[in-house]
Amino acid sequence: MLTNTASVTPRPTITDPAQLGTVLGVWAHPDDEAFLAAGLMAGARRAGHRVACITATLGERGTDDPQRWPPRRLAAVRRLELRASLAALDVTEHHLLGVVDGRCATESAPARIAQISRIVEQVAPDTIVTFGPDGYTGHEDHQTVSDWARAARDLTAPHARLLFATSTDEFVRRWSPARDAFDVFLAEGLPLATPESALAVRVDLDPDQVDRKLVALRAQASQTTALFDALGETRIREWWSTEAFVSADDADDADRDAASWGTWQVAA
Repeated sequence: MLTNTASVTPRPTITDPAQLGTVLGVWAHPDDEAFLAAGLMAGARRAGHRVACITATLGERGTDDPQRWPPRRLAAVRRLELRASLAALDVTEHHLLGVVDGRCATESAPARIAQISRIVEQVAPDTIVTFGPDGYTGHEDHQTVSDWARAARDLTAPHARLLFATSTDEFVRRWSPARDAFDVFLAEGLPLATPESALAVRVDLDPDQVDRKLVALRAQASQTTALFDALGETRIREWWSTEAFVSADDADDADRDAASWGTWQVAA
C-alpha cells in the first residue's frame, strides 16, 4: 500500500510577510501587537496588503501606580499611544472591542466571538494573527482573546491562515538571564521554547525594520519605558528582532494543553 507522504511533509516556513496577504491581528491590550507582530504588519503593508488590528481592551489597569494613573486617564493615554504606534507601522485600520481590562474571561464568549466575526467578514483576511492558547505571557486576557479569535475564524473564515505568536527556543535561552530584571512572563511553563522546525512563519527584521518596530514600541511609553530602562535598547533590539508564529491548524492539542502552563489574572 502506498503512503500519502504529502500529509506528513512539513511545509516550508514563511519568511516574507508579503506572502500573508490581507492580515488581521486580534489582541488583548495596546502594545501586544507591537511586541509580537510589528515587523509582520509593517512588512505586509510594505507589500501593499491591507492590515487591520483588533484590540479587546485599552489596558487601563496596566500600571503599578493607580493613584497617578487611574483607569480612565490611562485608557485615554493608551488609546493615543496605540494610534501613534500603529501609524509608525502604516496601519490605520483599528477596531476596539471595548472590554474592561482584566475582565475578558468574564465576558459572554458568544457575544465577543460574534463581534470579532463581524470584523472578520468586513476585512476578509487571508491571515489572522493572535496569541496561542498559552497567551504568550500567560495573561488570562490573552488566553481568552486567543479562544475568541480561533472561534471567529472557524465560524467566519475557515480558509484563512490562523497564526499563534510564540517564542523560540533561541529566545528563551537569551531571555533567561533577564528574568530577574524584568520578567514579562507571568505564569509557570512560559515562555514556550518552540523549535525552529515547528514554525509556520518567522520574520527576521533587518536593522531598519527593527528601528521602525522600536518607534512603535516607544510610542507606547506608558508600558514600554520601564522595559527599555531595565534591559537597554541593545538587548531589546536583539531579542525582539525575530517574530515567530505557529499554525493553529498544525498545533498539537496535547502539547498545548492548558495544564502545561499557568494563567495570570489582574488583581481585583
